[in-house]
Amino acid sequence: MQVFKSAQELSIFHNSVFSNGKSLGFVATMGALHEGHLALAAQSQRENDYTIVSIFVNPTQFNNPEDLAKYPRKDEQDLAMLAEINVDAVFLPSVEEMYGHEVSSESIDLIGLDKGMEGDYRPGHFQGVATVVRRLLKMIKPTRAYFGEKDYQQLRIIQHVAEIFQLDSIIIGVETQRYSSGLAMSSRNFRLSQKAIDEAKIIYETMHWAKENYRKYRPAELKMLIIERFAESSLELEYIDFADDTDMHKIEEWQDAKSIRIYIAALSEGVRLIDNLRIS
Repeated sequence: MQVFKSAQELSIFHNSVFSNGKSLGFVATMGALHEGHLALAAQSQRENDYTIVSIFVNPTQFNNPEDLAKYPRKDEQDLAMLAEINVDAVFLPSVEEMYGHEVSSESIDLIGLDKGMEGDYRPGHFQGVATVVRRLLKMIKPTRAYFGEKDYQQLRIIQHVAEIFQLDSIIIGVETQRYSSGLAMSSRNFRLSQKAIDEAKIIYETMHWAKENYRKYRPAELKMLIIERFAESSLELEYIDFADDTDMHKIEEWQDAKSIRIYIAALSEGVRLIDNLRIS
């Protein structure tokens, strides 16, 4: 497994891949890898001749400096995990390599995809995501890039960025990887106690219940029932929303869209947990 730290080093790798007409799959991560990341890499390996994974904790997508400081960093362990599954290459850039001396987001028109849900609670977050993913795709030039659906709003924004900047990469969404309890795999889970992990299963259980029962209620009524559910739990509900799969607009009535997802964010032991599930 090769490890690159600069765009210049990547260019040599590109020559060896693309000169023979081979395909390159890409998985962008912020490290602290788990089975969800490895599932993305595995799909890339099945669908491409070569696979590269990036590990970069992107400072511009953190609106809370404390959250950035607390984000788990496990580079040595991450590299060992990627070597074990035979990933071809890892891109491990510094902040300076990605941003130079001005660590700031670009201003990218996200056509409203960043409104609501995470966009409301993490101002500037999606501009940071769009900025770094655009730069990574331009540096790595993958044939296909894989992103988990746990961050579905983010996935839609990345697909939009690839389209408007005419980046020659296919953006592929991959189903959320879950533990047996239904809890979505996330690097943030490393900061939770086992008790909190057990109690966090209410997120998936609630979404699944909503999927089975949503037609019995109007969206506003269903929201209130979910709020009541969380009021009896140890988690602090931050938001519950329903949004259109394509343009992310919030749903006031079920007939407003054909494809709808439920989105939940909640705090457990001070850690933000987000998840979503398609319900129609």
